[in-house]
Amino acid sequence: MTTIRTKILDILDAHKIAYRLLRHSGPVFTVEEAAAQRGVSKDEMVKSILLRDKDEHYIMACVLGYARVNPKTVRTYVPETWRRLSFATADEILSVTGCVQGAVAPLGLPDSVPVIFDEAITRCQKVNISSGDPVLGLELNTQDLIRAAGAQIASIAERA
Repeated sequence: MTTIRTKILDILDAHKIAYRLLRHSGPVFTVEEAAAQRGVSKDEMVKSILLRDKDEHYIMACVLGYARVNPKTVRTYVPETWRRLSFATADEILSVTGCVQGAVAPLGLPDSVPVIFDEAITRCQKVNISSGDPVLGLELNTQDLIRAAGAQIASIAERA
């Protein structure tokens, strides 16, 4: 079996953060596919969504698998000079994160890209994220992830 190494795994190892590898039978690119392959609930899956403003400032917004990020709410947590936020393109995602769309994690980002987690994530004991490779997921302690990502916590999910 081939050993997969990604910058996400290297970061977790460098910070001595424990994690569990969850292999997929093939590449997956959605929360639903990943949760099914890993045998976990969407309630502990973290979606990492890259948003951009018109001047190409980026922010990583993370919500639980069942939720949707609200770009207007995220906008209230960025500098006033940033303009309307929209979803980054697949090319921008690859360029900024080094990962393909659907395999993004909130780790290993450029220093210029802030990370913000929805407050609901903090209520999970453990979470699942992408490893940066679409055939491998990771399960780890929520507080370890928040610390490693340097994430700000806020209410950024759309509310029903």
